[in-house]
Amino acid sequence: MQDLELTILGSSSAIPVGNRSPTAQFLTLSGRHFLIDCGEGTQVKLRQHNIGFGRINHIFISHLHGDHFYGLVPLLTSLHLLDREKEMHLYGPEDLEQAVKAMLDLSGARLRFPLIFHHTSPNSKKRIFEDEALKVYSFPLKHSMPCCGFLFEEKPRPRNMRKDKLEEYNIPVAEIRSIKKGANWENENGEEIANEELTTAAPDPLSYAFCTDTAPVKDLDQYFQNPDLLYHEATFTEELKKRAKQTQHSTAQQAASIAHLVKARHLLLGHFSVRFNDLTPLQEEAAAVFKNSYLALEGHTFRLNRKSKELEINA
Repeated sequence: MQDLELTILGSSSAIPVGNRSPTAQFLTLSGRHFLIDCGEGTQVKLRQHNIGFGRINHIFISHLHGDHFYGLVPLLTSLHLLDREKEMHLYGPEDLEQAVKAMLDLSGARLRFPLIFHHTSPNSKKRIFEDEALKVYSFPLKHSMPCCGFLFEEKPRPRNMRKDKLEEYNIPVAEIRSIKKGANWENENGEEIANEELTTAAPDPLSYAFCTDTAPVKDLDQYFQNPDLLYHEATFTEELKKRAKQTQHSTAQQAASIAHLVKARHLLLGHFSVRFNDLTPLQEEAAAVFKNSYLALEGHTFRLNRKSKELEINA
């Protein structure tokens, strides 16, 4: 079963710098692929990190500040030029649909593939995607314009049958499904065999929460708890706490406090202000409050091991 993988395509705040692009991330979970935010130049970063455009069928946009979605229409038009025909699902604020269609109309673009828009809610948690393996929710953040975070959450998986017990008890194929769901089994002699003897537990489901552009949401735990991996913006250090409040952003220390609040396993810090050439103070500030704090550096892939829940970092 595949681990959770997150590649950072951009982690700068509003202004890009030489080694930091605006926000964009590529997430793989349960074998599904998701693009989260799409700042300017995202398609170039996808190329640089050998992420095929064809893998992307779902794009999530947190809000309509340019550093989070100005790369979207260029990516869509490139997909058109590459003869894409499969539909693309876009998740974001209601005005995203109007903005995308207006930009396409102004450029005279007529895409070969359909766009399907799914609207987030600015005031409440909302399930915006679901299939047999996972669910995705949006939830409100606290910013200068309507902004949502996203929670990607695997569904619990059925228990695993023990092959030796299948053979030992000669269990019919028709019974396997109910046993994997937790049922005991009665053999031909009327003896009940406990499910714990017949199966092993499936790995725990994994979850990823994405919180960009937000002042600290002090009741964020009402929307989710215990994420295996939490991304939380950390635009400033505590020295600039007043500036963070004015712009409705967070400090690294505040991001770490939020990680404690929601009982995260690991914390990624991102959306760094351009005033920081050296990001070490941000990481140190967060780690003093929440030990498992890491910088979401551009080009790094974070792999969460499904069994150990340890975080591996590949530069």
